[in-house]
Amino acid sequence: MAARFWGEIRRYPRAIPVVAAVGVLWAIWVSGPGPLTPAVVAFAAIGAALLVIDIRQHRLPNALVFPLLGITVVLIGTAGILASDVTAVARALLGGLILGAGYLVLYLLSPSGLGLGDVKLAPVLGMLAAWYSWVDLALMALLPFLLGGVVALALLALRKAGRKTMIAFGPYMLLGAVVVLTWARMAPPA
Repeated sequence: MAARFWGEIRRYPRAIPVVAAVGVLWAIWVSGPGPLTPAVVAFAAIGAALLVIDIRQHRLPNALVFPLLGITVVLIGTAGILASDVTAVARALLGGLILGAGYLVLYLLSPSGLGLGDVKLAPVLGMLAAWYSWVDLALMALLPFLLGGVVALALLALRKAGRKTMIAFGPYMLLGAVVVLTWARMAPPA
């Protein structure tokens, strides 16, 4: 599994390290630093690779998504222990299940609309967003569709794409997570 993980990353030896470096700096800033920092850093580093691969190949490889999912579960559990916040851990895990189930339903209703990679990535994003709040989870559920829809409409208007043009959705999921986590960092506490 490790060989496949690194094999995916080696395909883009320039782009992935640059995007990952920017992502990790953002992750350290956005997470505090605090108990959730390792989970957000892992998301940023592996998410950078997923972003580059999905933009270039329209796929989110299992060799990256599955390790990210496992790492996120472990690091969120650890963050809960460090922060003595069982509620945040429970909310995060439930949020991951909810977002993952929602994406699975959408995939089953319209397999051409989402890929299975998107379905497998959704629980990671749900856990990270729900760690902060249910509102952040709701934003995480909506933002990728809004961002992707705006870009799709712009491409249609500019005649750069047609109604049947396939557009990678993973980048909008990842960008949505960046916006939600940045919002969680910058929004005043409720």
